Amino acid sequence: MKLQRKNRLRATALGALAVSGALVLTACGSDNNSGSDTGGNGGQTKAASNVKCDGAKGQLRASGSSAQKNAMDLWVKEYMAACSGVEINYNSSSSGEGIVAFNQGTVGFAGSDSALKPEEVADSKKICKTGQGINLPMVGGPIAVGFHLEGVDSLTLDAPTLAKIFDTKIKKWNDPAIAKLNPGAKLPDKAIQPFHRSEDSGTTQNLGKYLGAAAPADWKYEAEKKWPAPGGQAAAGSSGVASQVKAVDGAIGYFELSYAASQQITTVDINTGGTAPVKASSENASKAIAAAKVKGTGKDLALDLDYTTKAEGAYPLVLVTYEVVCDTGNKADTLGTVKSFLTYTASADGQKLLTEAGYAPIPEAINAKVRETVAGLS
Repeated sequence: MKLQRKNRLRATALGALAVSGALVLTACGSDNNSGSDTGGNGGQTKAASNVKCDGAKGQLRASGSSAQKNAMDLWVKEYMAACSGVEINYNSSSSGEGIVAFNQGTVGFAGSDSALKPEEVADSKKICKTGQGINLPMVGGPIAVGFHLEGVDSLTLDAPTLAKIFDTKIKKWNDPAIAKLNPGAKLPDKAIQPFHRSEDSGTTQNLGKYLGAAAPADWKYEAEKKWPAPGGQAAAGSSGVASQVKAVDGAIGYFELSYAASQQITTVDINTGGTAPVKASSENASKAIAAAKVKGTGKDLALDLDYTTKAEGAYPLVLVTYEVVCDTGNKADTLGTVKSFLTYTASADGQKLLTEAGYAPIPEAINAKVRETVAGLS
């Protein structure tokens, strides 16, 4: 119990660090605007001297994944502090809505927690004209399973049990399957209230991929962005699911770790079959993501994740958020800003902010390919 409280305090500290970091960056930007060489659109501030603003101008609209919202907030603040006269508007909606907006040509890039499907690539050719949409892995991290159960400060579950909970096959918190994984815990005779995303979501799809791979006998649904199972309650966005879990005694739901940290929600440890249950943390997610392989072809950098890993300390329930862009055929008026902004987010300093916000940086070997691809966008 003491260990769990310590972890919750650490998560809170991470959230506070991310916020304080953003405030510091903004303040530094203000100092520089008043007294340093900003040089118009190409200027840089003390807060973000690594940001290269060359070619950036005007307004850039983007939308999609809510999983990366907290990371995007930090990136946008630092980038806009560095690049005078440039405005980045990221609408945190859902992966599905982001892809639709991208293929309608209303945004410069989209965020998606799942790589483009073949039919979505085909649709993108209408907008990209001379090219097609490609996936650039930019944000990694654990999908935390958060719960709210009065009197219970720590909880271990495995993939089969999670599958049955989210499929509403296990209905009470004192079910024998849960009790077996948590010897000594005082589990109440209380109804489980599982929450899921109401809209198409890459986070939902990644949870489905994990459950389908790690518990195939108990999760029979295809891994799609739309929630597939009957029962449960729906909420909009990761923030909505997290808010419901925090408010409802007996609730359980899934969302990115940053939402658990910011709302001080206790998260489930996952029994992978290794020597000890694994906590949802940036470090443990990185261990799983580090084993990912690039499965995309050409300039596409879609990744193949191993959801069944039993590697020591590797948290298997992870996602990677991609920024979706045209490889060629990007709009001329936003191309410079897209390249400048994504060059920053894929930089060492941009990726460093992810850890502070509860995410996991993309492995450098993959990141180097991302920067190379961004440089060649046209």
